[in-house]
Amino acid sequence: MESGKKKKILVAVTGASAMLYLQSFLELLESEDVIVHGICSDAGEKVLELERDCGFHELPGVSQWFDCRDFAAPPASGSAAYDAMVVIPCSMGSLAAIASGITSNLIHRAADVMLKERKKLILVVRETPLNRTHLKNMLAAHDAGAVICPPHPGLYLKPKSLEDAAKTFSWRLGDQLGLGMDGRERWGDDRSC
Repeated sequence: MESGKKKKILVAVTGASAMLYLQSFLELLESEDVIVHGICSDAGEKVLELERDCGFHELPGVSQWFDCRDFAAPPASGSAAYDAMVVIPCSMGSLAAIASGITSNLIHRAADVMLKERKKLILVVRETPLNRTHLKNMLAAHDAGAVICPPHPGLYLKPKSLEDAAKTFSWRLGDQLGLGMDGRERWGDDRSC
């Protein structure tokens, strides 16, 4: 990346549970010197409303949202030059489409672009328990170049609330993106325990 150039991050929201992590992650990105664009699926919008009582346009830190059906939007092309893409949360349906190279909406197409351009693609997969098909799709996406990162908070940091737990996971995503994240707590920072 050129010196002085801001990182350009694409965040995609699909219809899986875990919107608490999405909100925390976007708050982290808002505190960093990055450009954030977003795509939200119809199912993602519904789950966001159910879990967080808000629409995607109310989320922090995203400067531009693209319609999930708009294949002419910038994320559909490698020339848009995103540095990374995070699908958070990533439904099993979206995982299956990405793992299979099926580009039925802009989220799937943008993920395909990230893989073909050898850019960082992080899939925050959310389902439990996992069946064999889920596991095979995770392996296929991993083999294609994606990072599979289920939303597991760092409990060793002794979070006091769900929001604190979500923040520890957001830090993990920030590390994956190479963000500085001043003030982030890390394992071993407090050895008094």
